[in-house]
Amino acid sequence: MLQNKKYYTPKEIVTSLDKYIIGQNEAKRNVAIALRNRWRRMHTPADIQGDITPNNILMIGATGVGKTEVARRLAKIADAPFIKVEASKFTEVGYVGRDVESMVRDLVEQAVSMVKAQKSEEVKEKAIAAVEDIILDALIPRIKNNSSQATSSDVVDVHDELEESLNEKTREQFREKIKQGDLDDRKIDVDVAKPGGIGLSMIGGGMVDEASMIGLQDMLSNMMPKKTRKRRVAIAEAKKILLPEETAKLIDMEAVKDEALAKASNTGIIFIDEIDKIATRTAKGGGADVSREGVQRDLLPIEEGSTVNTKYGAVNTDHILFIAAGAFHVSKP
Repeated sequence: MLQNKKYYTPKEIVTSLDKYIIGQNEAKRNVAIALRNRWRRMHTPADIQGDITPNNILMIGATGVGKTEVARRLAKIADAPFIKVEASKFTEVGYVGRDVESMVRDLVEQAVSMVKAQKSEEVKEKAIAAVEDIILDALIPRIKNNSSQATSSDVVDVHDELEESLNEKTREQFREKIKQGDLDDRKIDVDVAKPGGIGLSMIGGGMVDEASMIGLQDMLSNMMPKKTRKRRVAIAEAKKILLPEETAKLIDMEAVKDEALAKASNTGIIFIDEIDKIATRTAKGGGADVSREGVQRDLLPIEEGSTVNTKYGAVNTDHILFIAAGAFHVSKP
């Protein structure tokens, strides 16, 4: 894998893909050029960036030749959010099943996960220190200095100061033991958030999209007070439980959402497999083919560029790279 560089030439991208995929030179060359064009767009003046759209790609080949792997490896090289979907799993709006816009929502979820993982790594040391403080408070509670409550003659209790100093030294000694894992088997009481959420169901026959329902659930969950319960666990287990909670406290989710939306809309890659399966065999629509024709109609505006609402905000699909693939045994493009 290419390292220590943020952007690569098409030749470098193809060389990297050659390590994992045998043959398929034309496919590698086309995806490499598509990735490079993205880099060029992001480095052009802002007033003309909107006019430069990606060249979506159609891959044709039998199962197992490496179509998905080419796209997946390309996403890893570009550090871009990537999802693979199957066109045959989608249904027309009005039918029971997933609508085509859900692929964009899934891409945004992937982008949020990527950005959160990156931010988590940045605050990891602070989060570990916070976890250690919680464990230390359970093992050796901190002693507060009462000098602030001194008498009118400002007489400071020397005994209290010595006791506080000894307490801090003991805590630091135990902190080292916690870091080294010497106390992993000792059990302590920790406050753990109770699992659970608010379940919403559709009432009546109203048309409410998936993003709105999920967003409403999240909003109501955030409004409800967080409930916790005491659990007695080993310190090794406490570290695993507390670290995600403390990491989440240090991450600015609004900044994560903004960065994830920009990442998904500017560098996202959606791989649509089995695109040939939604082609109708006859000119007359009927049965399941009606839904397939609807899927084709719904896919077109998303690939050409439209705005999709997600629970994190609106995403424009103009600059998302769509790579479609299929065997095309029955139908031909």
